[in-house]
Amino acid sequence: MAWTIDLNCDMGESFGVWVMGHDLDVLPHVTSANIACGFHAGDPATMRKTVEAALRHGVALGAHPGLPDLMGFGRRSIPVRPDEAYDMVVVQVGALAAVAASQNARLHHVKAHGALYNMASRQRELAMAIAQAVHDVDNTLVLYALAGSAQVDAAREVGLAVAQEVFADRSYQDDGSLTPRTQPGAMIEDVDASVRQVLRMVTEGKIRSQQGTDISVQADTLCIHGDQPGAVEFAKVIRQALAEADIGVGTVDA
Repeated sequence: MAWTIDLNCDMGESFGVWVMGHDLDVLPHVTSANIACGFHAGDPATMRKTVEAALRHGVALGAHPGLPDLMGFGRRSIPVRPDEAYDMVVVQVGALAAVAASQNARLHHVKAHGALYNMASRQRELAMAIAQAVHDVDNTLVLYALAGSAQVDAAREVGLAVAQEVFADRSYQDDGSLTPRTQPGAMIEDVDASVRQVLRMVTEGKIRSQQGTDISVQADTLCIHGDQPGAVEFAKVIRQALAEADIGVGTVDA
């Protein structure tokens, strides 16, 4: 196969009796799981159960640290200092690493969540704090980062392996950033349009922005959102489209 890409999905974002996402149904169709660590979502039992489920399916384990904002699901931009972000990431990655160790497993990667991810993609100091935190917990971990963003540069600077991430169901701006969810057209709801976007990103390294500009991207890992309506069918369609285009699917090498 000429190309190979990792498929990742945010998971473990339920909290207590409140259920978020379709984790168990999506797991058979992805290769990496980004598991919430209790700050924006998740709780100890959910973390353990999600780790167990991912291991049953042979899916790579990743920590998904976010801002301490349960009410806003970690999607509200809350100003944080780099030292605060460092501490938050160390605690969350360390917690999930301990859960994984209790199951005789290890973490493979880290991907920041929501507003923390978006802010770090633009702000060098915040990106450096996150990358350094990951490195200091376990320098063998892979940092999943928005393709072409400050997080990619930060990971390389501290010596981490990095997987550049693209999105199947999100539109992009001219600067390579994701269209904010508060703006029209941020989410791509047409499955065929998503498939076309994915195939072009993987095979051509290009994506068309909302403004009509072609942007260059490196597609190492593709995010599929498990909390969207029709998430399971969407994951199946993406897998089928990749197979038909002779694109392999597999976890990013650490």
